[in-house]
Amino acid sequence: MANFTQKAIIQAFREILEDTSFDKITVSSIIAKCGISSNTFYYHFKDIYDLLDTWLQEEKERFINNSSQRETWQDIVKAILNYVKENQSIVENVLNSLSRDRLERYIFDSTDESIYKIVCREAVGRRVPEERLRDIADFCRYALLGFFLKYVWNRMNFDIDKSVDRLSVLFKGFIRQAIEDCPNEQ
Repeated sequence: MANFTQKAIIQAFREILEDTSFDKITVSSIIAKCGISSNTFYYHFKDIYDLLDTWLQEEKERFINNSSQRETWQDIVKAILNYVKENQSIVENVLNSLSRDRLERYIFDSTDESIYKIVCREAVGRRVPEERLRDIADFCRYALLGFFLKYVWNRMNFDIDKSVDRLSVLFKGFIRQAIEDCPNEQ
């Protein structure tokens, strides 16, 4: 029963988020939509930010499960941007309400291991220090964040495939050059 109630709260939150900016959503509006008490809400979530984090984690897991057949990171980025475009009102209602710090932390936490693995694949056969690999991945993560923010700020009005393909060329060139410029170390 608890799992059913939690899912109902998350679904109500998502529905409200379609029309309401995140900073305007209240626990009261969610419990009214669900027909539950505030005690029930707080049994499942500490606060509205805990609900947001849970919802974002579920969306991320759903996306990852649905994207396992995608071949490249470019395919995944394209799928993410298309998903964002399909859910434009929700994305804007969240992004326009969150601090930049919270947004960056979420994106960095979500992409940390994936980007690091991409960099490591390019470094196979080279003795590149872990710290250097992490630095390269961090740089790429910042570039990806900037790319994503520009996409959102431009109201998601550019050709996703062409833009990601151009970004891919830059990433591959940068990663390759950054690895080559690194002296082989023990």
